[in-house]
Amino acid sequence: MSNLILVRHGQSEWNLENRFTGWVDVDLAPKGKLEACKSGEFLKEQKLKIDYYFSSYQKRSIETLKLILDTLRIQNVQIIKAWQLNERHYGALTGLNKDEMKKTYGEKKIHEFRRSWDTPPDPLSKNNPYHPINIDIYKDVPLDNIPDTESLKDTYNRVLPYFKKEIQNKLDDNKNILIAAHGNSIRAICKFLFQLDNKKITQLEIPTGNPLLINFNEKNKIIKCFYLDKERAKNLIVF
Repeated sequence: MSNLILVRHGQSEWNLENRFTGWVDVDLAPKGKLEACKSGEFLKEQKLKIDYYFSSYQKRSIETLKLILDTLRIQNVQIIKAWQLNERHYGALTGLNKDEMKKTYGEKKIHEFRRSWDTPPDPLSKNNPYHPINIDIYKDVPLDNIPDTESLKDTYNRVLPYFKKEIQNKLDDNKNILIAAHGNSIRAICKFLFQLDNKKITQLEIPTGNPLLINFNEKNKIIKCFYLDKERAKNLIVF
């Protein structure tokens, strides 16, 4: 048997300000730090030995994972960081306020940008300081792999090859894995694992700082999954 724990980072400063974040590297808000520590407390109750820890390149997921590890009193472990687990790139919407953009584009169009399967926002100019080519943490990512914008479909096509190559085999070897990532990269993984269609995946809400524990049997079939913070898991999609 193996276990996969998916944790969306705690609330970030731009979550708090209601801004499109994408690949921009922003800090956790105070609430986000508390959510990360609380995630650690919930994981402590499960008494699982975690074999591998993954995060995106972005500090809000890395810091979430580090706070979880601190809460679990685990030291000197390797965090495997992968840009493929980054949040979806929101293109020209990056850095802008979501409510203000609803006034500009209309609520229907913004909902389409945020929740449709294959509609990306307009691309972000490479001259924009928020473009990943202008952010230091991406200097070792091949330019051909750095997007100007992404749909959820694009994000899925970025995340899944990495998941299958680097993570799936470890689950097959009965290892327990914790991934601290982002709403849309976690959606991509859930679409694959739970075979969600293109409509249902757009309805999946991923709460900040609430670990989703997925149990696999000896044949690597999912036998159970649940959010550890059950109070904040109400009204979420049941797989």
